[in-house]
Formats: sequence, structure tokens, C-alpha cells
Amino acid sequence: MTAPVLEVTGLEVVFDVGGEDVVAVSGLDLTVGRGEIVALVGESGSGKSVSALALVGLLPERARVRGTALFGGVDLLALDENRLNAIRGSRIAVVFQDPMNALDPVFPIGRQIDEVLRVHRPGMDRAARRARVIELLTMVEIPDAAARVRSYPHQLSGGQAQRVMIAMALACDPELIIADEPTTALDVTVQREVLDVMRRLRERTGTAMLLITHDMGVVADMADSVVVLRRGEVQERADVQRIFDAPSASYTRELLSAVPRLGTSERTGVAAEGETVLDVEGLTVVYGRGARALTAVDDVSLRIARGHTTALVGESGSGKSTIGMCALGLAPITSGRVLIDGVDLRTARRTESLAVKRSVGVVFQNSTAALDPRMSIGASIAEPLRAHTSLSGRERDARVAALLSDVELPASWAGRFPHELSGGQRQRVAIARAIALEPRLLVADEPTSALDVSVQATVLDLVRRLQEELRFACLFISHDLAVVDQLSDRVVVLQRGRIVEEGTRREVLTSPREEYTRALIAAVPVPDPREQARRRSAAA
Repeated sequence: MTAPVLEVTGLEVVFDVGGEDVVAVSGLDLTVGRGEIVALVGESGSGKSVSALALVGLLPERARVRGTALFGGVDLLALDENRLNAIRGSRIAVVFQDPMNALDPVFPIGRQIDEVLRVHRPGMDRAARRARVIELLTMVEIPDAAARVRSYPHQLSGGQAQRVMIAMALACDPELIIADEPTTALDVTVQREVLDVMRRLRERTGTAMLLITHDMGVVADMADSVVVLRRGEVQERADVQRIFDAPSASYTRELLSAVPRLGTSERTGVAAEGETVLDVEGLTVVYGRGARALTAVDDVSLRIARGHTTALVGESGSGKSTIGMCALGLAPITSGRVLIDGVDLRTARRTESLAVKRSVGVVFQNSTAALDPRMSIGASIAEPLRAHTSLSGRERDARVAALLSDVELPASWAGRFPHELSGGQRQRVAIARAIALEPRLLVADEPTSALDVSVQATVLDLVRRLQEELRFACLFISHDLAVVDQLSDRVVVLQRGRIVEEGTRREVLTSPREEYTRALIAAVPVPDPREQARRRSAAA
């Protein structure tokens, strides 16, 4: 192995929770060599992100950290805040999961990268800093970098924003980059582009990386070695090929078996026959006017029958979520119609429209944002029952208990608050609320993209079981084609607001007609290091 950049020995992190000690990480050892990518994997709550934040001193005061983390011969865990500040951003950089939260919305991206240089390279003059900013944006393949320095974060796509975060991380030529779920929220083609950028930067600069991810396809594509964590303890560490070929720990085998793979679905992919619940006819949505008009959805038509699932797939900006919002009555329709059970949402009387909307449930991507942090989960689930039914308080409580049971959570948890639950548990609460009124249509917008593979598998199984019981139609919006393969009957492929291909799941995902669809499928990382290497070699 190459000379170590980082050597972590016996890392332990303990949180004080209500006067009780909760061990988040126990006895973590890892080594990252120059130019090496080490992946830290495991379920939510396994201690991945906590370990990374401990190394750079970003944990809250209630955390106690023990062990050693030698970086250039210096123990990071023994440094005071001033000495850590001198290292953070210059010699060690962090790329976070959500660039839109990490970037300041009120400053241009060029100024935000420039700030890193002003703090850590005080000897650089303004002209040199500007040249360096343009060089960094060019390095991460932002087009027209000299003009883009004046762009604000909201003017960038998700992939471009993440590239800006990588540029910021590279500003001072760090020896180590900690990348915490850097591609989770990106569609497959943008994810591949960002991973390509990171790989080329590693080859060009020799920067070491500690990659935190739940996506085993990304691990197979990027990592040299892997450390598997569960409940804060190391279950296994090995080079990436051995992890996938012959995992020694049962937990690692469970993680790998939970990874959805294209072509393994047992769903028949039947045509959407039977009673139509959602009927979209010639839907067009245009934002703005004149030269600034943007067509988000262009003449889209589709139908979903009761008990069937249709998936919308495509890159960011393809119109997927806009169609979902139209089905919920939450986006303006320029032309065309959206009918639910034969009722046109645009022309229906108010009472009729409310009755129809009552029959539509929704599950969003971010369960943390979707649930009110001030309300208990029982109160959140009961909210639609209070608004749309005449059930008594006791009857509502009984219904909430039944719904929690339906999503495999204890009824006794009704009094808990969202922050007391894991990401997968919060998403189950969101599903319970969505089915509270036994909807005819469920709109699920990226409901599993932020979940680790084992929790994702559990949530998908839950949605399948509930659909079999309740027979709701489902509009499933996702950039994860392997998940689409597991859940959908039909697939609609969108590009720039238009349908480019549609058909049964098997037709579209195994025998695509269009080059755009084939490109989407080819961009999906597979949990097989040899296959990923073969793909990269073929593309070179």
C-alpha cells in the first residue's frame, strides 16, 4: 500500500443523550494511503458520518471522542480549534451530500470559492485568486467557467452545484478529501459525470479520499478498499474486489443481497389494464413568459390503472416532479388535462376537487422536511384524519395505531418526534400518513433515494405489500433505475419535458429502443468492480 495519509486507531465516539452515554463509534481503525479511495459503508446509524465529522472536529459538544487520528504525523483528535481550522479546508476538505444546503444562496459561487483562498492562502492577490477560481471550475468541468463565477447556487443544476463543492474542496490542494454521500441526490447520468470528475482528479493530483456512501454500485466503481460498519463497530475490512467476491461477515452479505439490481425483478410488467385512476392527457406546463418562458412538461399523456405502478424516469429537469405536482394539484397546468377517477382537477367544482384530492396520497424524498418537527409522529399521521373525516379522538388514535402497525412500527411510538427516528423510520411514518385515507392514487417522489440499501429494500417491500392490500395506483418518480425495476409495471422515460419512450418495465429496461434510454441504463453503477472496470475501459 502507498504511504498513509491518514491513520485512525481506536476511534470511539460517545454521545451524552439525556444523561445517558450512547456509543456511536467503537474501536474504529482505518488507513488511507496517498491516492487511495477508502469507502466507509453501512446502514444509517452505523457511525459512518459521525466518524468523518469526528476526524475534522465538527461534532457537537455533547460528543466525547477518544483514540488517535494521525495526519501528517499530527493527531487530529488532540488539536485545539485554532490548529484544526488551519487544517480544515486547506489540507483536509469535506464534500457534503447536499450542495444546495452547503452553498450560501446569497453569494455567487466564485466568491464562495474565493473565500476559501482568502482564508487559507492569504498571500494570494485578487487576480491570482480569480485565476485559481476559474482554474478550479474548469478542472471540475463547469462549462464557460469564467462566466459562471458570477452564477448563484440556484442557477446551477444539482450536478453542477456538487462540482462547485468539489472545486471548493480542491482549492488549496488538500491531501485528503472526505466525501459524505456526494452523489446520493443526483440522477444516474449526472452521478456518473461527478464520479468521473472525482476519479480523474484523484489520478491527476494523488489526493486521498474517504468516501462515505450507502450506494454499493458507487463503492464498486470508485473504492480501492472498504470498511464495513454496523452500530459503530467494524464488521469487515478488505480490498473492494474481495468484499464483493467473498465477503466474510454475514452483515456484509446482507448488505450486498439488499442491493437492487437491474433485471432481477419478479414483477411481470403487465400492461396497465383495468379501472383508470390517473389519466394525464396532453399535459403542458410552461413557467414564465416571452423569451424567458421555460417549458417544463411538453404534451405528456399517460394512464395508471388501479393496483398498477407507473414510473417516471429521466435526468434532472426532465419534468418528472412537475408531473407529480400536477397530479397533486400543486402546479399550474398551461394546457391539457389531469383527471383522477375521471374528474378534471382544473374544471372541477371546489367540493368535487377537494373530494378527489382527499383520495391522493403523497410521499416525498425528504421525510425530515415533510414531517413537522414540533408534532409527534402520531399527530402527523392523524392530521389528514382530522381534516377529512369525522372520527372521534379515540377512533383517530386507534386508526393511527393501526397505520403504524401497517408500516411495521410499534403503536407505542405515536408520541415520539421525528428527530427520535432514523431516516427509514421517518419515511415509514410519511407512508403511514399518505395511506391514512386509503388513497386511490399514491404519488411517490424519490421516496428511497436518501436511504441505505437495506432500509430501501424494506421500504420498497412495504410499498409493494400496501399496494397489494389497498390496490392504489402509484405514480413513482425516481432516478434509480434498479429501484424502478423492482417496483414498477410500466416505465415512462422523459427528456426535457417530453416522453421519449414508454412501455412495460421489461420492454423499457431490458430492450430500450431509444439511445437516451440506453444511456440512462448504461450510467447505472452496478455492484460489481470487474463490470465497472470493464465499462470504464470500454468507454475510454
